Amino acid sequence: MNNRFPKWGTVFFMALRTGHLDEIERKIYSRNILIPEVGEAGQVKLLDSRVLVIGLGGLGSPALYYLAASGIGKIGIADHDRVDLSNLQRQILHGHRDVGRQKTQSAAESIARLRTDIRLDIHPFKITSENARDIIAGYDFVVEATDSFESKFLVNDACVELRKPYSHAGVLGTFGQTMTVVPGEGPCFRCVFGEAPAGGVVESTAEAGVLGCVAGVLGSLQAAEAVKYLLGCGRLLVGRLLTFDALAMTFREIQLPPAGRCGICGPQ
Repeated sequence: MNNRFPKWGTVFFMALRTGHLDEIERKIYSRNILIPEVGEAGQVKLLDSRVLVIGLGGLGSPALYYLAASGIGKIGIADHDRVDLSNLQRQILHGHRDVGRQKTQSAAESIARLRTDIRLDIHPFKITSENARDIIAGYDFVVEATDSFESKFLVNDACVELRKPYSHAGVLGTFGQTMTVVPGEGPCFRCVFGEAPAGGVVESTAEAGVLGCVAGVLGSLQAAEAVKYLLGCGRLLVGRLLTFDALAMTFREIQLPPAGRCGICGPQ
């Protein structure tokens, strides 16, 4: 195993930022800067932003790549799992040589090849009710890229209580869905879906499968939502659930009920 990266903590690849773009950064992010909604000021804002990606699988892989490539200055990566051969058809952060390794280690090395200036916070353990709030509190935006209802409700509840915006996504077979939760501005995951279903009621990807490129589409949308929120531009998927059907190649937008319908973000 490559021991270049620690098992936890923060990885610093270069010196901390000075608050403005240098010439190398202007070249790297030149295509971002040309976009009116970004510009140089927006790029500086991205480089000063902090995003947490929970789950480094099919959704977290493209989300992390595009967040890093967009210039997010500090990214937390959280996953307790190890790379398995069955992951490789969709989890593009990892390769054959990574099988058996911690996903956080593999992800850190993949992102290091893309960016030398990024700051990575490595959390190689399971996000639980005991540690979720302490971890999430240090970030501006969260990408929920987990694969279990237990984790999805846990992340939702912690983010709502801390008033941290986050992007949810889920994929199964050839379908996917995503929504963005901004506490106080729209419904949360629990408002829409209530409680976690009983075990065995909903099939998992291990049972029903998942097309790798579907996860790629949804993870990329999550990265876009994070960037839009951090820049304060565009229309977020707040109060809207976006679904994707890869076989029909269609997107559908579902208007969601108002906030306050659950015990987490309601008046109680």
